[in-house]
Amino acid sequence: MTEIPKLLHMTQSDHPWWRGATIYQVYPRSFADSNGDGIGDLPGITGKLDYIASLGVDAVWLSPFFTSPMKDFGYDVADYCGVDPIFGTLADFDALITKAHDLGLKILIDQVYSHTSDLHAWFAESRSNRTNAKADWYVWADANPDGTPPNNWQSVFGGPAWTWDARRGQYYMHNFLSNQPQMNVHNPEVQEALLAVAKFWMDRGVDGFRVDAINFAMHDPELKDNPPAPAGNGVRTRPFDFQLKVHNQSHPDIPAFIGRIRKLLDQYPDRFTVAEVGGPDPDREMKAFTAGDNHFNSAYGFNFLYAENLTPALVREALEAWPDDANIGWPSWAFSNHDAPRWISRWAPADAQQSYAAMVMMLFVSLRGNVIIWQGEELALTQVDIPFEKLQDPEAIANWPLTLSRDGTRTPMPWVAADTQCGFSKGEPWLPLGADHRDLAVDRAEADPDSMLNLTRKLVAFRNANEAMLVGSLNIIEAQSNLLIFERISDNQHLICAFNMGNDTIAWQPAQPDRWRVVKSVNDARPESLPPYGAQILEKIA
Repeated sequence: MTEIPKLLHMTQSDHPWWRGATIYQVYPRSFADSNGDGIGDLPGITGKLDYIASLGVDAVWLSPFFTSPMKDFGYDVADYCGVDPIFGTLADFDALITKAHDLGLKILIDQVYSHTSDLHAWFAESRSNRTNAKADWYVWADANPDGTPPNNWQSVFGGPAWTWDARRGQYYMHNFLSNQPQMNVHNPEVQEALLAVAKFWMDRGVDGFRVDAINFAMHDPELKDNPPAPAGNGVRTRPFDFQLKVHNQSHPDIPAFIGRIRKLLDQYPDRFTVAEVGGPDPDREMKAFTAGDNHFNSAYGFNFLYAENLTPALVREALEAWPDDANIGWPSWAFSNHDAPRWISRWAPADAQQSYAAMVMMLFVSLRGNVIIWQGEELALTQVDIPFEKLQDPEAIANWPLTLSRDGTRTPMPWVAADTQCGFSKGEPWLPLGADHRDLAVDRAEADPDSMLNLTRKLVAFRNANEAMLVGSLNIIEAQSNLLIFERISDNQHLICAFNMGNDTIAWQPAQPDRWRVVKSVNDARPESLPPYGAQILEKIA
């Protein structure tokens, strides 16, 4: 169907740049390799910033590039203020910031405030004895009388959350790998050190932070045992799954520390913070971490990241948890990321991947909140099945074969179909490229006017041009079976967004249909009918 030309309704607004922003997540190891060592790097990203800007996004979120032994691929930080040599130098980072800002792109970087690498200088000092200046910078505890760990806490990656250290004759805590000792963020000196890290990057021109696993930042100092978790329907692949995580995370003092971070960032104009919040009670924690104007700006949970199916009911549940209320924070949404499998492989039917992907991308950009596009989603990249002998992910290796590897979503970006390694690198990539990713390479997508890439550009542009899409309220009209209908309303605009998530045609039209016009559609959706995976956005005629 030919779309009716529309008048742009975006007006000069006083909302901050990040409210309604589209953010593009880059995983540095897998984006673009400039020196042929098979690992992506900062100069590689800088060389592709024009491509990212062409998507129409507002900001780029860079996953960790800090100095690290890479036991957990950068989330084990050995120097918060250093660039790991595999990624380049601080000068390379400064060059990236400069070019991004020249292109109108904001730069967000990860901050990991719950743990460091065991090679961090802070931990080296802390573990040296029980009386040094940083003795209380990490979580240490004596053994039980029988030599066993202090309590029953389990780590995310498998096994007890405690490792014995002979230097101190004590156990140290780690919620993740034993190479990632838990910082004692209750300690004011630790908080000051972390705030100094944030200031270092703010002074370098960073526009904000994505804060990793913030609900793991503080523990119960009394080290009480966690209670057992009730049996669920899922398969338990780790000891971690057998407990309710009541005492090893989610301490009520975390929001006060977040308040200190916000107070620092408020000294810099136009900065933005978004928190990752997982766990058993993410909704409550996300609201606590974003409450008022003295905490993080936004947060995202795992509503969609591990969902096996995308349904109207799931969308309704996620959206209605974030009503348009001044006392509730601003949501962010991700459908896939560096930890979660690509949504097209989880949700799309094999015989209709392209049309399904078009519907999902239109839904994605229609949500109230920030949209975080994971690198390659704009190409409809699929999840890659990595054989055991090529796995890099420590969690997948430890829990093989029941834990889905994170490597399958982290594979290299395909840039040029005809080039060796699809233009990602001149060397052997750290992970293999997907077998079908050559056909999805950027250069082929650029040349195809009907590609997912070009559709994504159009949809992001549409979002950016319409105030209701960026900052308007959202009201669910219908969410049952395969039909999802909701409104987006701002002072100057009223839209209805309609989605058919199934493979049967649905007859649908708005009330008083003569008062609406179609302004965006995919998969031959018409005012009176939504074909399989059809979607359309209608604007109320004044």
